[in-house]
Amino acid sequence: MSIYVDIQKKFHNFMLSSRFTCGDETLALLGASGCGKSVTLQCIAGIIKPDSGRIVVNDEVFFDSEQKINLTPQQRRVGYLFQHYALFPNMTVHENIKIGAKRNQFRNSSNSADAELIDEIIEKFKIDTILHQYPSQISGGQKQRVALARIMVSKPSILLLDEPFSALDSHLRFNLEREMMASIGEFEKTVIMVSHDRDEVFRMSDSIAIMNGGKIEQVGKKHDVFSRPRTKNSAILTGCKNISDVEVLSNDNATFKNRNVHKLYVKQWGIHLIMNDEFIDRDMDKHTTETRDVTAIGIRMHDVKLLTNTELNNNFDKYFIGDANSSVSNISNDNLNEKLVRSEQNTNLGNNICNNVTDDKADEKFISNNMFKCHIVEKIENPFSYTVMVTVDGADMISPIGANVSKDELDKLYKASLDNELRMILPEKLIIRLYGR
Repeated sequence: MSIYVDIQKKFHNFMLSSRFTCGDETLALLGASGCGKSVTLQCIAGIIKPDSGRIVVNDEVFFDSEQKINLTPQQRRVGYLFQHYALFPNMTVHENIKIGAKRNQFRNSSNSADAELIDEIIEKFKIDTILHQYPSQISGGQKQRVALARIMVSKPSILLLDEPFSALDSHLRFNLEREMMASIGEFEKTVIMVSHDRDEVFRMSDSIAIMNGGKIEQVGKKHDVFSRPRTKNSAILTGCKNISDVEVLSNDNATFKNRNVHKLYVKQWGIHLIMNDEFIDRDMDKHTTETRDVTAIGIRMHDVKLLTNTELNNNFDKYFIGDANSSVSNISNDNLNEKLVRSEQNTNLGNNICNNVTDDKADEKFISNNMFKCHIVEKIENPFSYTVMVTVDGADMISPIGANVSKDELDKLYKASLDNELRMILPEKLIIRLYGR
């Protein structure tokens, strides 16, 4: 089972150009409101006719503009779960479900087989106690179960979920997500869901397609998309809060540990970062085959490391340290200062980079080469943690850098900030490369 989509649709002030493939898995279309997610589903379902392109599901051509093929929604046998479920208000729950069995005109099943399937679905979705009630008399969670039950009795070839939890209160979503995931697991065919909720998408999907302005920007397995977003939009949608444009500065003669390294100027933060040569490798757009330069970076708030001078001194060999914006003399701890001065003698980048850990297992350690003297300028309380906003001393920052810290750590880090003994490390391996605009 699989789906192939390559379609274009021009609206008054919007152009949809959606292209992707998917196998027997759950693919999530993740994007902001108005980016074309729901329109893509409606084109697959036959509700909207594309201007051009091709849609193939399980080797059956749903739409082909060149061959002039455009199956009706009934012929496509698509299970479409609308945002607000689209139950018939003048029919009982039982009548709504039975409508699903009648919709598929191509099945050669008997009435008894239909009745048996309906009874099985009713029991499975635990809606036997509300069969004689009308949609206005049942809860949002019950409406969703009824709508999904109606879809399943029609034996769809593909399942489309259009923001399935948007109409529900947050306290209902967790259990209903689990129920939906169980149903999807038993479906064992292609499922495409639409959402702008990154947590929901991560929990429910196998793969993710990032949409922006009517186009697919990035497609991949969910862990890959979250760990390696390729554009600013992808980084924002996957939850990265610290994002800045960068300029790659020339360092033709800069080497460290037999590696070529480069200095990046981070515009919004007013700092310089030292990065491996591989970091600035060009990226190829899979759709256009054009190559793109690194134009921005991101780092997630939980990857920003804040340390006191004492912690840094006690764990010096654990870190690969550099201070790109202030000299090491600004570090008040004398023992730490000696270590930094000694380590800097081994590199031709001066105060921008310091000596790496020396043992052969360095790659297995938490390694960084970008350290900055900093201060906490704002603290924001979350239910179980704090977000602190940090500025780098001496940097002309347009926006501060956010970091997540535990409630147990806050007092210690805030005191170090007041005492001018707080350091921030931006680990090189955790900085995200972003391409294009």
